[in-house]
Amino acid sequence: MASTLLSIPSAKRISAVHSSSSCVRRCRRQCLPDRVYCRFPCVSSRAPSSNAIADMQVSSSIPTSSLFLHVTKQLQKAVSVAAIVVQILSPLPLGSSGALLIPNADAVLYSPDTKVPRTAELALRKAIPGNSAMKSIQEPLENISYLLRIPQRKPYGTMEGDVKKALKAASNEKESILNSLPADQKERGLAVYASLMDGKGGLQDLIQSIKENDPDKISVNLSSSLDMVAELELLQAPGLSFLLPDQYLNYPRLTGRGMVEFIFEKGDDSKFSTAAGGEQKGVATIQVALDGYSAPLTAGNFAKLVLDGAYDGIKLKSVNQAVISDNERASYGFSVPLEIMPSGQFEPMYRTMLDVQDGELPILPLSVYGAIAMAHSPDSDEYSSASQFFIYLYDRRSAGLGGLSFDEGQFSVFGYVTAGREILSQLKTGDMIRSAKLLQGQDRLILPVSSN
Repeated sequence: MASTLLSIPSAKRISAVHSSSSCVRRCRRQCLPDRVYCRFPCVSSRAPSSNAIADMQVSSSIPTSSLFLHVTKQLQKAVSVAAIVVQILSPLPLGSSGALLIPNADAVLYSPDTKVPRTAELALRKAIPGNSAMKSIQEPLENISYLLRIPQRKPYGTMEGDVKKALKAASNEKESILNSLPADQKERGLAVYASLMDGKGGLQDLIQSIKENDPDKISVNLSSSLDMVAELELLQAPGLSFLLPDQYLNYPRLTGRGMVEFIFEKGDDSKFSTAAGGEQKGVATIQVALDGYSAPLTAGNFAKLVLDGAYDGIKLKSVNQAVISDNERASYGFSVPLEIMPSGQFEPMYRTMLDVQDGELPILPLSVYGAIAMAHSPDSDEYSSASQFFIYLYDRRSAGLGGLSFDEGQFSVFGYVTAGREILSQLKTGDMIRSAKLLQGQDRLILPVSSN
């Protein structure tokens, strides 16, 4: 099977490529010809020269009056040599002041847990183009989700401070938040805002669970509060916050969120285990949230294909860390350019992959279990396949530095599995998509005139 997914090469092969190119670059820059040590295997260790040995020897004939000066100079030499060796052996560069200064790119690569969304829910929340008032509520709450990862003694005081920041922002910005709601969403928005401030699972309940030092309650109430924040942001969001390039206006596009339901069936006599201890069935259902805010062309093309029934009856293939639709040579769909919105930007980049090693990260990361993305076009990695998609089964054990997938920033991610994730690992080659249905988002789907 010569699938272009993927052009998803194996993690080992990518790792080897990265290591090789990194080694060549760094050896040219860092490995000095007279140094004994090199951390990169592509440069052979060299024996110390006789001059280097002689320089480090202290003559026994040194006069006593100059001994202190001589020792001082030798110590300075030793410190300089040690600094160079540390610079070569350490993956972190030394700043001019001697302190360890970590640039943004290295902070991404060398962090033990790079601060990118690790769940579908968090990734989708961060992708909503909310206004500054809502983001001032969301950001301190999102910080608590990272603080909860800290083992053993958790910083409950910091967590409480973050909730108080969110409460203050929600109170101070109440008028701005409510005025930004469309007229037909006012009533619902008022109800959600009231629940966030004082309702069950809102910010007051979150503070109480933090005071009780109960991580489980904190997690539940935090999730509930963030769901309310996300709902308010979605009620406010009018559509795309940027203008598409003129050359892409004839593509289908999704100007908001959508929801697709897939029903899978086994290709043999085996069954799906849909829940712990639950009844085994020959069919299983998942739901996928499509994000047109960050990938309008890719999500729009996919939504149109679902409406057209293009995936009904399509078989699946199971490959390294992914489940792929077995239709890479299908002739339907639009050949959409690679579409990735970088974190911190307000519009997607087209036909360009991100350089994670330079600190570039996407708003919709691949490094999330259940990410859904388009395979590459068979003809060019600058374009996505017209119809072949894959579901990524992220596994931290096979990830690179910072817990990032080796393929991060290489594919057009346009959504995540939000329900039924437990059955993804059970999908095997030969299983089939019985049906795919667009449950939500048809009102946000804009089709070119020729496609109507």
